[in-house]
Amino acid sequence: MGAPSAIFVGDVVHHRLTPRRHRLRYRCYWLYLDLDEIEAIGRRLRLFSHNRFNLFAFHDRDHLHRPGQSLREEIVAALREAGIDPSDARIGVLTMPRVLGYVFNPLSTYFCYGPDGDLRAMVYEVHNTFRERHRYVLAAANTQGRAAQQCGKRFYVSPFMDMDMTYTFRVRPPGEQIGIAIGTHGETGPVLFAALSGKRRELTDSGLLRVFFAIPLLTMKVVAAIHWEALRIWLKGVRVRPHTPAGAGLVSNGRGAHRIEG
Repeated sequence: MGAPSAIFVGDVVHHRLTPRRHRLRYRCYWLYLDLDEIEAIGRRLRLFSHNRFNLFAFHDRDHLHRPGQSLREEIVAALREAGIDPSDARIGVLTMPRVLGYVFNPLSTYFCYGPDGDLRAMVYEVHNTFRERHRYVLAAANTQGRAAQQCGKRFYVSPFMDMDMTYTFRVRPPGEQIGIAIGTHGETGPVLFAALSGKRRELTDSGLLRVFFAIPLLTMKVVAAIHWEALRIWLKGVRVRPHTPAGAGLVSNGRGAHRIEG
């Protein structure tokens, strides 16, 4: 089965290879939440709430496409649409929580396990600064305890990246450690390597308080860092690509792309 809910503390790194080299590294933390446990976690902890304001909070509306559905129902529907059997799936999400009511998640990652405990699928939910989101729903091909996947880019994220690119994913599922490495490849080869890695901590009030003071106002820091790094890249002379609007609720999977109305 999936790992228990936890805090993961670690780093995000980006290494741009072309047309100009650019590196960044930031200290971050994420919550890994079993979707079946979120309500109980909100009752157990004083500093975390589900769909209510708190020091830390998780709101379904920060992730949902269809009003009126639970997040679990939404992900199960996405798996079914992709031709992946969602029956008895155990689903956990790695995401940044709201901090004092504010959140911006460049990437939220869902780990979908079968009843046998094997990782069955991954759902990568990407947000950009234009308030758009996109989900990539991919079956998990296991390689020595890791997931390896690939798909075409269908969603505008960075103004310094072309749309005609391919993503490769290498994932270390949550345990004592977690890791997600994403390679971006263009026609002439690798363009960008991005990764996050973290070590597990217990999800307790004291654990939340420690990360709050160790990395203050994390989600605000993420937005500030995105714009600061964009300025640095622009000053290096990298060309800006025009925004390609995304349709509301666009989802990519093994069967192509489709739209969710809502």
